[in-house]
Amino acid sequence: MDIFSPVELGDIRLKNRIVMAPMTRSRAGADALPTDIMVDYYRQRAGAGLIVTEGIAPSADGLGYCRTPGIYNGEQVRAWTRIVEAVHAEGGRIVAQIMHVGRVANALNKPVGSETVAPSSIAARGEIYTDEAGMQPFDQPRALALDEIPAVIEQFRQATANAFEAGFDGVELHCTSGYLPAQFLSTGSNLRDDEYGGGVVGRSRFALETLAAMVAVDGAGRVGMRICPDNPFNDLSDENPQETFDYLLAEAAKLDLAYLHAIRFPTGRVDNIALGRRYFGDRLIGNESYRFEEASEVIASGELSAVSFGRPFIANPDLVERWRNGAPLAKFDLDTLYTPGPRGYIDYPAA
Repeated sequence: MDIFSPVELGDIRLKNRIVMAPMTRSRAGADALPTDIMVDYYRQRAGAGLIVTEGIAPSADGLGYCRTPGIYNGEQVRAWTRIVEAVHAEGGRIVAQIMHVGRVANALNKPVGSETVAPSSIAARGEIYTDEAGMQPFDQPRALALDEIPAVIEQFRQATANAFEAGFDGVELHCTSGYLPAQFLSTGSNLRDDEYGGGVVGRSRFALETLAAMVAVDGAGRVGMRICPDNPFNDLSDENPQETFDYLLAEAAKLDLAYLHAIRFPTGRVDNIALGRRYFGDRLIGNESYRFEEASEVIASGELSAVSFGRPFIANPDLVERWRNGAPLAKFDLDTLYTPGPRGYIDYPAA
C-alpha cells in the first residue's frame, strides 16, 4: 500500500491516504455562519484524500469558542453546502466533524439564550479566549437533567441529517479534547449516579447512543469517530482510560463505523494506536505529528489505513502535491492561526 493510493473507509472513497485533520481556525461569522473565505480555504485543500472539517456545533448550546461554525439551522446548512460543492468540484471528499463543547465555553462566545451544559456541574479549570474581554474562565456548567439527555442526542442526529443535506460525504463524532462526549466518558467530569454515570457502562452510554443516532440517519458507512484516550486537554481526567476506551471501542465496533480517527499520545497511559488497531484495524486513521516518511511507512506496513495532518495543511494548501513532487513545505504564521479575516488563512500560495 502506498500513501498516494486510494482507499475505501466504509462508504467513503479516498483518492489518497493523506487526510486533512480537523482544525479550529475561528473564521466563522455572526450566528455561527460559515463565511466566503471558508469556501476558499477548504477548496484550496481538496487535494487531500479526505478533509475533516473544524468542529461544527450541533446546537447553540454546543458553541463555546469565538467565531466557530454551527450546522443547526437552514442558513448554516446552505453555507456549508457551498463549501462542500467547492470541495467536490475539485475532486475532494469532506466529512463534517460534529463537536459539542459542553463545559468548555464562556458565555461571551455563545448566542444569547444558549446555555453551558455538562454531565455534572463541575467547571473545567482554565481559561478561554473571548473577542469581547480577552481570556476568561470557563463557565460553571449546568448539569443536564436525565430527561434532557435524549434531546441533546437528537441534536447530534439532526446535525448529521443536516450535514448530509449539505452534501457532506460523512460525519465524524468528536469524542476527545475535553468536549461533551468525553466529559460523559471521564470520571473527573462525570459524577452522575444515574444510567449515564457511575461505571464504564454508564459513562459510555452517551457516546454510544449518540453514535447510534448518527448511524440511524444513513447507515454506519458514513460515520466516524475521533478519540484520544488519556488526553488531559481542557481539564479532562479519567481514573482508568484503558478500561474506558476498551469498552467504548468494543461496543462502537459493533456499529461497523466507517473509521476510527485516533490521536496518538506517547506520554499517556494508553497506546492509542494499538488500541485503535484492536477494534478498527482496517479502518484506522492515525494522527499527531507524523512526518511524511513515517506516515508512508505505517501505511505501507498496514498499521494504518490513512494518516491525518493538521499543521502542514495550514501553510501548504497543495500539501499532497508538494509531497508527491518532493517540494519543500512552507511554514505557517503562528500569529494568524485564530485571527479573523483572510490573512494567514487563504493567502498561502501553492508551490
